[in-house]
Amino acid sequence: MPAPLLRRIIILLAIAAPAIVFRITGFAPNPVLDLVVFGAAVVAASFMLAWAAESAQKDISGALAIAILALIAVLPEYAVDLYYAFRSGSDPAYEQFAAANMTGSNRLLLGFGWPLIVLVALYVARRLAKARGEKGKQLPRMLQLPGSSRLDIGVLAIVAVLAFVIPIMGQIAMWVGISLILIFVAYLWRASWVPDEGEEEFVGMAAHIAAMPQTRRRITFVGMFVVSAAIILTAAEPFATSLVDSGGALGIDSYFLVQWLAPLASEAPEFIIAVLFALRGMGAAAIGTLIASKINQWTLLVGSLPVAHFFGGGGTDLALDPRQVEEFVLTASQTLMGVAIIIALRFHRWSAVALAGLFAVQFFVTDATGRYVLSGVHIVIAVALLVVHRRAILPAISAPFRPSVPEPVEREEARV
Repeated sequence: MPAPLLRRIIILLAIAAPAIVFRITGFAPNPVLDLVVFGAAVVAASFMLAWAAESAQKDISGALAIAILALIAVLPEYAVDLYYAFRSGSDPAYEQFAAANMTGSNRLLLGFGWPLIVLVALYVARRLAKARGEKGKQLPRMLQLPGSSRLDIGVLAIVAVLAFVIPIMGQIAMWVGISLILIFVAYLWRASWVPDEGEEEFVGMAAHIAAMPQTRRRITFVGMFVVSAAIILTAAEPFATSLVDSGGALGIDSYFLVQWLAPLASEAPEFIIAVLFALRGMGAAAIGTLIASKINQWTLLVGSLPVAHFFGGGGTDLALDPRQVEEFVLTASQTLMGVAIIIALRFHRWSAVALAGLFAVQFFVTDATGRYVLSGVHIVIAVALLVVHRRAILPAISAPFRPSVPEPVEREEARV
């Protein structure tokens, strides 16, 4: 194993070690310390998981690799969210937290992650353009997505519309959950048929793993999967519990901590890896990973919540209180707007700024009426953009149902 990789793994294991000791001994001095210890373990395991998942693309080609990477990268979020859903089956007090982590992570991914990647990618592209002597209108102002992205955009568009069924019903019904899981399975199957559009490039620690001989590489990333998954499973329950308990201890709304602090911990490695891709001029690959993450959050994760609730002793449907209904409407409307922005395979700089701005507004609009108005703004913007890009709607919506045809590889993803 390369020395830099070995050093990083040792550091991550050292960060996770206190959580393992706490869990084995049952030592729990106070909720805030528990939150720090178990949260640090989740972050450490997330980095290890992300490196392993990225390097695994060396042995799994095409859009399927992106889909699997996105799935594995959000395993920490699954562990926390499914724990709340499972616990809500026997303790109704936990019902309010069942989907909180998902809605927070979903909006963070689109409202912060997407704009960050686009702005970084455009910054890098503009620097390269200036180095070539280009200026003025020649400087890149948008991120161009590859044709293969239509599959993900089409699936996300379908799921974004179906997502509104949940707040309308006021619950995540078992039949809705199973339908979403089946959509995810179909998406993975369909992604496996998308042809490659070029050789995969790796950055950071994943590059060290990918450079290993095949047998050593596979043993290494499988071992990292197992270790990081074990740490996540060990830390998920106490981390989730300490989030709720810390709210009371610190006088902070527990729902707020569950919705935003947990996603920050679980999404940080994915954001960092995506930024590294963007810094290397691979903006389309970076945004593709985040789009795939949105799909598995809206399908497999949401679909699994009523299943976990049922096995936790609850009924077949997971009820949503008024606050969660409001959160689902806001999250679904933001997703619809995100789809409308990228449906023409172009992500403009101004769109990234607008997305980030509307994401920030929600923290200042805290009442139900204001948030429904913000959801309406998302939908109005989405409709306006879909009218402008109306010719791109059919190709995107039909992409999940038709054979894929290889398209020319574009090395410069950010263009005028």
